[in-house]
Amino acid sequence: MMQEKLSFRKGYRARTIFVICTYIFLTLTMCAMIVPLIKVLVDSLDPTSYGLRLIPRKIDFVAYQSIFSNKYLYLPFVVSVFTTVTGTAVGLFLTTLAGYVILQKEMPGHKVLVNMIFITMLFSGGLIPTYLTIKKIGLMNNYLAVILPVGLSAYNIILMKSFFESIPSTLYEAAEMDGCSPMGIFFKIVLPLSKPALASVGLFIAVSMWNNYMNFILYITKPEMTNFQVKVRELILSDGISGTVITASEEMLKSAVVVVVVLPFLLIYPWLQKYFVKGVTIGAVKE
Repeated sequence: MMQEKLSFRKGYRARTIFVICTYIFLTLTMCAMIVPLIKVLVDSLDPTSYGLRLIPRKIDFVAYQSIFSNKYLYLPFVVSVFTTVTGTAVGLFLTTLAGYVILQKEMPGHKVLVNMIFITMLFSGGLIPTYLTIKKIGLMNNYLAVILPVGLSAYNIILMKSFFESIPSTLYEAAEMDGCSPMGIFFKIVLPLSKPALASVGLFIAVSMWNNYMNFILYITKPEMTNFQVKVRELILSDGISGTVITASEEMLKSAVVVVVVLPFLLIYPWLQKYFVKGVTIGAVKE
């Protein structure tokens, strides 16, 4: 009896130490992620901020006024919003459809198709072959050249397929017995049950689309078709924003640009968090 009490106390003490260490680790990780964001925000507001200062002495929105008062940034911002929304919708449709197709194990050539998709996760054609392919099929200065490579990812397809496999097979069988076609099952049963997966994969695609920079540099040569990220890079590398009078310091301007780029998804994420938490465990538990 005494030995059982001692072992229980030792087990309780070990669990307590583990919980404390876990909380300390998570707190340090959270600080490592939040402190840089706070530092950038303070630098964008405080012209007298130097070093690691997390509380502004003086608040000045001149850097944000310089950015939002520039008419040359309006069209690139609209382009970024358009490509992000359109690319996320197209990417979700193609990803879910591809995941549903490779789920059909009785389909001829199923293993070959799955292996071809999986290989692209390990090896890619490279930058030059991809550029030559885009140019050969005539997608230069076309938004499809920046939407398709980001919207359709082998990793997201495998992720979506794993979630579809977690849906009970009895639902598919019942729908087939009721005379539902494969595409009917996809639209009426699979998609309504896949909100966590759609939210997670959609967030991945949207973030990649919003931060899309290299594809615009490679495939878009018309200035009027460039996106917000390319323009803000030019803003940071130049002495100022063309068309406006800049009274903000260079560091304030750079920090304000970072805040403007990051802010949309900081506002969107809380609305998707409940789905995202479920979606990160896609395929983790099987029946």
